[in-house]
Amino acid sequence: MGRLRDKLTGTKYPVSDVAPLPTMEVRAVLLALNGSDVPFAVRNGTPKERADLVAECRIPELRLTLKTRMRLVPANHEVRTLDEQWEVSSPDHSGGRYSRGHGTAVYRQWTYERGPDGRRHKVETFRFDTREMKNPLRNAVLDAGWTWRGVLLKL
Repeated sequence: MGRLRDKLTGTKYPVSDVAPLPTMEVRAVLLALNGSDVPFAVRNGTPKERADLVAECRIPELRLTLKTRMRLVPANHEVRTLDEQWEVSSPDHSGGRYSRGHGTAVYRQWTYERGPDGRRHKVETFRFDTREMKNPLRNAVLDAGWTWRGVLLKL
């Protein structure tokens, strides 16, 4: 059951010969991922979020917000993560969807344009892959010698 649960939650383990970094250094490594070249921001979590750190990505083209809440567990050298997403379905924010749990998704938008041959062709105008946010976070944790443990219910 352990391997199946790990697959369902997205849990990954570091290479065994990597010595785990201290908690404050792992925190600093995750906060250092912030920059203009990444589509997300890592910040301190709030008591309401019940997380030490939160990575957040807002995608206005899709009215979508992705969050990865992270709780550092020094005793086990692991970062417990919970992925959440909110999708607003109407411009007045009256309806939408909420989901959580591990998963990857690729969001795309298309338009039709006339090609040189005069025929209509489908052209991709926007693309976002959730791995653009998740992979740098997970790799930073694994490189620090900690386990990236996905959870489904609560941190």
